[in-house]
Amino acid sequence: MPPDREEAGGRPAAILIAGPTASGKSALAARLAERHGGVVINTDSMQVYGDLRRLTARPDPDEEARVPHRLYGHVDGAVNYSVGHFSRDVAALLTTLGGQRPVFVGGTGLYFRALEQGFSELPPVPEAVRAQVRAEAEGRPTEALHADLARHDPEGAARLRPSDRMRVMRALEIFLATGRPIASFYGDPIPGPLAGWALEKIFLAPDRAVLRARIDARFRTMIAEGALDEVARLHRRTLDPLLPVMRAHGVPGLIAYLEGAIGLEEAIVRGQADTRAYAKRQFTWFRHQMGEDWRWMDPEEAAAAL
Repeated sequence: MPPDREEAGGRPAAILIAGPTASGKSALAARLAERHGGVVINTDSMQVYGDLRRLTARPDPDEEARVPHRLYGHVDGAVNYSVGHFSRDVAALLTTLGGQRPVFVGGTGLYFRALEQGFSELPPVPEAVRAQVRAEAEGRPTEALHADLARHDPEGAARLRPSDRMRVMRALEIFLATGRPIASFYGDPIPGPLAGWALEKIFLAPDRAVLRARIDARFRTMIAEGALDEVARLHRRTLDPLLPVMRAHGVPGLIAYLEGAIGLEEAIVRGQADTRAYAKRQFTWFRHQMGEDWRWMDPEEAAAAL
């Protein structure tokens, strides 16, 4: 466990628990927070949205009542919540905790990196430029947009997956609005809210076959417990399909089902496959992007040792 403030040379202390989706992070975080008189702080970019409690596997109300949970479901789906929003929300929250030990838990690598290393603020983009990019992108595959970006901003294009439509369009917007590549705004980051803290960093790494089975079973459980109803309510809002909440794992397939384009079983299979692919990317990202001070642990090992 991380040292108390006095044992860390006066530095505040926090616990960071990351890992792929369905690895048991939330349950471990709640146990540690309960044991140490702490508070669980969401570090997952989809669990911030109030629209999708079931589909994003947010802790249920009983779990949230057992130990304090913060930054869960506090954002409306119409908001394009960013790493900058998250960092500022965390900084404000930390001033209110008093002696409570923060336990950060989630699967969004960029959020964890921003906690320590800070983040770079991108310039605002005029709505007219956003509308222009959306109009030019209408009906075109993401790979074609990525090729457009590569002509204007080769470095920015090289950083992005050709299938990442939202981020490709964002980089195009930045270039059209400023005439500068998006990477030019990445210097001098705003300090992270946990800079200088004593941190215990844990990455839960379950067996891959076990994880795949858990992901598939959990997605069906989500549907049985009301996730389809959540997506139906979200669909009725007619939000921009490029908003993060509209791209949450399972949402596109379930919307296709609601619109009569595919059957429910196909929507479920698509959601399972999308989530498995995301878990694979989470393993890869943390292995290559985060430091060696993260302890990789099997969930059962972590539950017994921590």
